Parts: sequence; structure tokens; C-alpha cells
Amino acid sequence: MPLSQVVILAVVQGLTEFLPISSTAHLYLTSWLLGWQAESLEFDISLHIGTLLAVLIYFLPDWIQIVGQGLGVEIGHEGELKNNRSLLWLLAVGSIPVGVAGLVFNKQAESTWRSPYVMGTMLVAIGILIWTAERSGRLVRDLGSLNLPDALTIGFSQALAIVPGTSRSGVTISSGLFRGLTREAAARFSFLLSTPAIAAAAGKALYDMHKESGLHGILNTNFLAGVGVSALTGCIVIAWFLHYLRRGSLMPFVYYRIIFGIIVLALAFIRRPA
Repeated sequence: MPLSQVVILAVVQGLTEFLPISSTAHLYLTSWLLGWQAESLEFDISLHIGTLLAVLIYFLPDWIQIVGQGLGVEIGHEGELKNNRSLLWLLAVGSIPVGVAGLVFNKQAESTWRSPYVMGTMLVAIGILIWTAERSGRLVRDLGSLNLPDALTIGFSQALAIVPGTSRSGVTISSGLFRGLTREAAARFSFLLSTPAIAAAAGKALYDMHKESGLHGILNTNFLAGVGVSALTGCIVIAWFLHYLRRGSLMPFVYYRIIFGIIVLALAFIRRPA
């Protein structure tokens, strides 16, 4: 894969993984529309590791406080987290549904569901879901009030993200809004909840590559570029998005998803994917 293609797709990954617009759909459709070959397993691993680094680096102080409090250690001073000492275990419980869904539906997610028809449909459908959540959410609760029903609701919604075109952040933030969380709190919990799922996906990809050809030679220029560019772009997007949500609504992303989804469906009928 040419380095320029690696950089472009890594930027696409970093931009779309944390915005509610579906990274899988954008990566697949970028390659499809530009006539590029499907990404290699090695490149897929680099993007997973890059986005994992983005959430770990950006939320490192949060994770230190969450893990410390979960194990009974007084650490950190962030107010919302300090008011919810069970957050570590709520994140653990919320991560179970996507793990089960990944084991059961992984083959479909990587094959039959990875089509422009499915992606276009999910882009529109989840766009409507986000619009509904934006209009009906009370937006009054922070992470300090997050409880087990919240974690289970958001966790089960994250399981839907294995369907390409859904958007992990889009569906989990919507669930948070339905539960009365503020936009920023819903996004923050969404990103924290994504960390175990992304780590599991990266681990599985590494295991698959180890079985297929071994891990020797994985640290090449393309791999490092994929990791670095997606991680840097991801950190910037997380910071911008959380700042934006303190005052801005999700409606621009709703409009984008619906328009983009309609375009994808129209192109799918005009131009059959390879």
C-alpha cells in the first residue's frame, strides 16, 4: 500500500472514529470510491492501535483516577469521577454486550454486512436516532450520577456498532442522551467505554495476524505511519468534539449522516461495489 494511501486512510480513521459518523463506513467507502484495494490486516491493526492510543493518551488522567477509585485507592481530583467510585465496574459491565456481539457476529460484520447498502441504510437510520435523542434528551446528568441501568443501556447500544455504518460514538452518545446525560457526559462515557472494545479488536487482529503469518516485520514505515497519524488525528478530534459539545448540538452530524447515507445508497445502485 503506498504511503500516501496509508496517511489518507489514517486521517479518515482519526477523524471519523470519534465523531458520530462511522469510521468503518468512511474507510470502506473511501477505498471503494477511489478504487483502492481492501486494507491489509497489518494496516487494520495499525489503525486500531492508533485509535486506542488516542483514547488512552487523552483520557489517561481519567483512567488513572477511575482505576484507582475502583480498587479503593484515593487518587485524582476530577469532580464528576470522584462522585462515582463505581465507574470502573460500570465500564466493565457496559463492555460485555459488545464483546459477546463481536464473538457471535464477527464474520458477518467483516463480510456480508460490509456493503454500501448496509452502510448507507445505517448512516440514515442512526442519523434519525441521533436526531430523536437530541430532541428528547433532558441533558441534566453528569458522570457522577451514572448508574448500572445507564451502563447497561449504553453498553447494549454499543453492541449495535459492529454493524458497519452505525458509528460506535453515534449510537452510544444517543443512548446517553436518552438516559438524561448531558452531551459532553454522554460523549465522555462513550469514549471511555470504547477503550476496552478497541483494545479487544486490536488484540484480536494481532492474534489473527500471528496465526496467519507471524508478527515479524510488522514495524515498518506504513505501520508506524498508520499508528501515528490516526493517533494524532484522534486526539485532536476528541479534544475538539468534547469542547464543541459543551455548547453545540449534534444536529450538524445528523444532517451529514442522512445526506451522506442517501448519496451512498444512490451510488450503490448506480455503481456496484467490486
